[in-house]
Amino acid sequence: MLCWIFAGFTCTGSEHAATSTLPAAFTDLLPHFLVEPEDEYIVKNKPVTLTCRSTPATQIYFKCNGEWVHQDDHLIERTIDPATALPIMQVKIDITRQQVEKVFGLDEYWCQCVAWSTTGTQKSQKAFIRIAYLRKNFEEEPQGKEVTLDQEVLLRCHPPEGVPPPEVEWQRNEDVLDPASDPNFFVTADHNLIIKQARLADTGNYTCAAKNIVARRKSPSATVVVYVNGGWSTWTTWSSCSAVCGRGWQKRSRSCTNPTPLNGGTSCEGQNVQKSACVATCPVDGGWSEWSKWSACGADCSMWRSRECTQPAPSTGGKDCQGLDLQSLNCTSLECPQSESPPLSTHGAPLQPFSTERFCVTCTQGMTPAKYHREPKNSHLLTIQPDLTSTSTSYQGTLRSRHDTVGKFSMANGPLLDPLPNGSHTLHNGKLGADPGEFVSRLTAQGYFKTLPRDVDNTSYGTFNFLGGRLTLPNTGISLLIPPEAIPRGKIYEIYLTVQRKEDIRLPLAGCQTLLSPVVSCGPPGVVLTRPVILSMDHCSDACPENWAVRLKKQNYEGTWEDVLLMGEEHPSDPYYCQLEAETCRVFSEQMGRFALVGESLHMGAAKRLRLVLFSDAYCTTLEYNIRVYCMDDTQDVFKEVMQMERQLGGRLIDEPHLLLFKDSYHNLRLSIHDMPQAHWRSKLLAGYQEIPFYHIWNGSQRYLHCTFTLERLSLATCQLSCQLCVWQVEGEGQSFGLDFNIFLLMDSSSTALAGPSAFQIPYLIRQKICSSLDTPCPNGADWRMLAQRLKLDRHMSFFASNVSPTSVILDLWEAQHFHSGNINQLATVMADIGKQEAMIFLVSDGEC
Repeated sequence: MLCWIFAGFTCTGSEHAATSTLPAAFTDLLPHFLVEPEDEYIVKNKPVTLTCRSTPATQIYFKCNGEWVHQDDHLIERTIDPATALPIMQVKIDITRQQVEKVFGLDEYWCQCVAWSTTGTQKSQKAFIRIAYLRKNFEEEPQGKEVTLDQEVLLRCHPPEGVPPPEVEWQRNEDVLDPASDPNFFVTADHNLIIKQARLADTGNYTCAAKNIVARRKSPSATVVVYVNGGWSTWTTWSSCSAVCGRGWQKRSRSCTNPTPLNGGTSCEGQNVQKSACVATCPVDGGWSEWSKWSACGADCSMWRSRECTQPAPSTGGKDCQGLDLQSLNCTSLECPQSESPPLSTHGAPLQPFSTERFCVTCTQGMTPAKYHREPKNSHLLTIQPDLTSTSTSYQGTLRSRHDTVGKFSMANGPLLDPLPNGSHTLHNGKLGADPGEFVSRLTAQGYFKTLPRDVDNTSYGTFNFLGGRLTLPNTGISLLIPPEAIPRGKIYEIYLTVQRKEDIRLPLAGCQTLLSPVVSCGPPGVVLTRPVILSMDHCSDACPENWAVRLKKQNYEGTWEDVLLMGEEHPSDPYYCQLEAETCRVFSEQMGRFALVGESLHMGAAKRLRLVLFSDAYCTTLEYNIRVYCMDDTQDVFKEVMQMERQLGGRLIDEPHLLLFKDSYHNLRLSIHDMPQAHWRSKLLAGYQEIPFYHIWNGSQRYLHCTFTLERLSLATCQLSCQLCVWQVEGEGQSFGLDFNIFLLMDSSSTALAGPSAFQIPYLIRQKICSSLDTPCPNGADWRMLAQRLKLDRHMSFFASNVSPTSVILDLWEAQHFHSGNINQLATVMADIGKQEAMIFLVSDGEC
């Protein structure tokens, strides 16, 4: 027997050695393996067993990671194969978690067995032993979506890291999806779920589940809403004319049922009822013509006369003539052909015939009524058909009137509004047609809108984790601050911020209400936040709280706008809080979504801030020269849109924007140009001024309200123009602005998305030290309360106190207010005044920053 020296022991004939002696008949056979060790996974702390079986073999030992396993760790079993009489040797060893964890580096833990016979040796395959695990957090979680019917839906899922790699299945409302039974579902190789054509039944909560031998993990649910936008049915037939005689109306209708909007889909746009003028032909009663002359006396000694129902003939349901159309009477005996001499009277004189008139009044003897009916003539006159091409408008808003608007609008000639790109209009002169009420009603119609496609120019994206960050829409005054720890640790969110175009949003406004801010969306709406984010946006109220009832509105999933906050009646426990500054609104929100600020004027002293901006043609190659004066809400987002539009038109800014307070007085805004050099320029306007209606401005839902002044220079050599623009509210106090044609506005090009420490003025570590220093109440008040007072934020004390870390919320608000202009040394000075010298050192320490 061969003797092999191994590490730590010697091969002997001891009962503990994994050796045996083969019969002489089988000494020339090499061993072969009946069972080889397989890959195994260690779950938690349970050891795994490796098995090796060979025949014929004199000894079998395991080698793990290049080292021989001690013979005492082998469990040996010997049997005889009854078919071949060859000896069979089986060896088992146990591998523990500690053994595998001792292996460092890139190598994996492996074992293989080696079998000997008198002829030689054989090695088995390697078996790899790995520690099984499954992380808790998904590397990418599915996100909720709102899709239209038949739209393709992609839900992403990157399962947690695990060994062995986890299997993934998708669930809808806790039921497992089987793509084999429903071909509308498809799971990609990288575990994403595709809904090929969204159906109404596909609305639900979708969950990505991952499992292996260790555990099972489920992602947060992603809500998929399949909505249906409404569609109009066909028009009904026109109703009968409302008037029985003369001018009336007829109408037809349609319903938003083809299809009916579902799951928050948009309602149909347009009118559901149309009216058209119609004329009903009045009924005409018949009238008798004059009687004909009497006929000659007939053989029956009678004569006839007739009349017809033709003066006029009955038509369109009018009554026929009443009475006889044929009369007869007996002739006198003198006129009768059967008599040779006329009859004599009682006095012997011949009888004279009665006069026609006398007979009609007094004579009734001998008259025979007609026994037949005559058809009235022209009884088939056609009625006038209505003009089915004309339609009327329907007003869906609330319109109040404090004075008679008749006479305030008139039009000398030409249309009032000329089209500009993107559906905008320009006001040509201050005159209007004959029906100003219909004009105001048409241009103040309201509607509703649920969702918008994303506008790339007005949208900012960023990816954030627990360190937070900031999204900014350049030149709009709109930003979103995501404080540190607002996003849970281990989560990574892609956040967006966008400003909606006003004409695409149907925000319901009634009475004295007006839009005071842009309509801003941030999301996705379903993200989980552990603390409020701060949404900053401009507003255009006059900043006098006693003049306004200001509400924060939010659009829900069904597309309905809801009041979520009334300024001055906030509660610390509410999910929303708002700080209204002179020109900016800061919204603290624990939920993402679509927001807008709406104000209701409490009396006529309330005023909106308007921004008057002047543009002209960049180049003037003809005698005509246009000056456009825009009247817009004093918010940066509208100003940015106008700048973008004018850039496309080739316009240039000719003066600094001017501020005007527009009062809720129901008076229109008038604009006029004066003091032009008459020797070189003249105005082509027929009216002395132009006028913008009150409701167009107060409503706040129309963009690009402006007037165009078309001037004409008398010579191509003229290249300078100086004049005065007068702007005033009717029956109000006017304001005059001088025009300068050489001023251009430089646009800001700040970054749209900042993630992590670069998004904040205060470094993260210093922020934590300030919070730990000021969150603990101090008897002398040198804590977060004094910080709020020094920063002039003490009116929000109850809101700060409702948070776990009041100091952190105060610093969040400071960051939102002072990102571009904040001085961290000034904050350090405030900390020093409070008496926190160590915090000041932290703030000015370069090593910490």
